[in-house]
Amino acid sequence: MFRQTALLALALLPFSLGQVSEDFESGWDQAAWPIYAPDCNQGGKVSLDSSTAHGGKNSIRVDGAGGFCGHQFVGTTKVPSGEVYVRAYIKASKAFTDSHVSFITMPDSAQGTNKHLRIGGQSKILMYNRESDDATLPDLSPQGIAASTALPTGDWQCFEYHLGTDGTVETWLNDKAIDGLTSKAGVANSNAAQWQRSTVKPKVTGVYFGWESYGGDTNTFWFDDIVVDSAKIGCS
Repeated sequence: MFRQTALLALALLPFSLGQVSEDFESGWDQAAWPIYAPDCNQGGKVSLDSSTAHGGKNSIRVDGAGGFCGHQFVGTTKVPSGEVYVRAYIKASKAFTDSHVSFITMPDSAQGTNKHLRIGGQSKILMYNRESDDATLPDLSPQGIAASTALPTGDWQCFEYHLGTDGTVETWLNDKAIDGLTSKAGVANSNAAQWQRSTVKPKVTGVYFGWESYGGDTNTFWFDDIVVDSAKIGCS
């Protein structure tokens, strides 16, 4: 009887204690992983690609067009309600330029309606952008730029980040922490002055992978072996 009660209790646990794991080896389930292109959709494309993969034979390919309406994402709304960790293997065909772009976007209810927390590039480096006040992490000063890193192209990279309920942001590339993409609650960071001026603590309701350009930049990205969880995942 105790065992049955325990099993029932486990079955009723909220999703916040679970995880999403997708390698696309069974194909692209568009009901579970829908296209996301808010406001407009002109020129971008999402497809299942069997010509390259991090593991197995399949990955998701996003051909991103230039301009905001060329954006195209695919993702999930199954996000933990507390601590959020996301790990994805990503491959970019082109290096970032000085222009602002995003390859991950997340609707963020803490910022207000139809506002997003974005991860992408500007000034040739990886960076975060908060849509509500256009703040960046790191600051795009010479020191802030030096504290981040470029995203290598042409090969698979393990990219992981953490969004804490206390406002913490942590980021790893191939299991190496990126100082410029780290902001911890109550800890001053000379490269995050703009970011830390706000009291917003991210509360994302979805995680979407793809491409969005705020200028004319185009790119092709591949995504594979995606995990969304409430604890650190790692690359192994």
